[in-house]
Amino acid sequence: MPFQSPPLLIGISARIYVPSAPILDLGGVWSKHLHYLEQSVALWLMRGGALPVMIPAVDSQSVVQRAELNLGHYASALDGLVLQGGNDVAPGSYGQQPLDPAWSGDAVRDQYETDLIHAFVNEGKPVFGICRGLQMINVAFGGTLWQDIKTQQPAALEHVKSDLYEHNVHAIEITPNSRLASLYPNLQTGQINSIHHQAIRDLAPGFVVEARCPQDGIIEAIRSEESRYVAAVQWHPEFRSQNNPVSFDDTPILLDFLKNARAQKG
Repeated sequence: MPFQSPPLLIGISARIYVPSAPILDLGGVWSKHLHYLEQSVALWLMRGGALPVMIPAVDSQSVVQRAELNLGHYASALDGLVLQGGNDVAPGSYGQQPLDPAWSGDAVRDQYETDLIHAFVNEGKPVFGICRGLQMINVAFGGTLWQDIKTQQPAALEHVKSDLYEHNVHAIEITPNSRLASLYPNLQTGQINSIHHQAIRDLAPGFVVEARCPQDGIIEAIRSEESRYVAAVQWHPEFRSQNNPVSFDDTPILLDFLKNARAQKG
């Protein structure tokens, strides 16, 4: 789809890479803190005719300090927000301790994305979450997570298989009479990719479930009933293969999000 005029500018939360061990390459990029945007997410938005803009984060080691960064300026200037996937949400962000050190998550990114979410909501701009983004939206509005599905819900499906990655798929059931159901009037079920070991445990107040995995009940899509447009999916729409007939077609979700962004732009 060609870019529209005036263009839609969609903010995307940064993924954060922090070196986890000493690195011998003293000048190499992998010795630096990186904020980055996955190309697949950018291209997904561009297919809808929008221009993606990554929003940088700051932490205690940044040259720019948090007090100097007003995320409200981004929310005012941009037309919508997409939250990328990535590292676990820190259990401390929803009042728990990690059951395993490997699940300690990224508390810096949690705070940055929580502030971003509320800044865009306060501006009346739409917010859409992908995978971790769904979990972060749920936590930002008072929900909790299963820290590890396999440990805490042993009867559940394998929602992540490292050897398959985005080729790991399972079914979803769309909640009748939901906004998601209205986007797919002739579809009640579908096949989506699955790349997550955490999931929603307690749904945030003011949200409704729009899709579940029928085999185990894991929540796969949510939407706010109180904000103008805050929605999220647990799968990765940006990874859908255009020539894969069994993949759920996320195009109506993308166009609905961008249509709302366009409407708020005026």
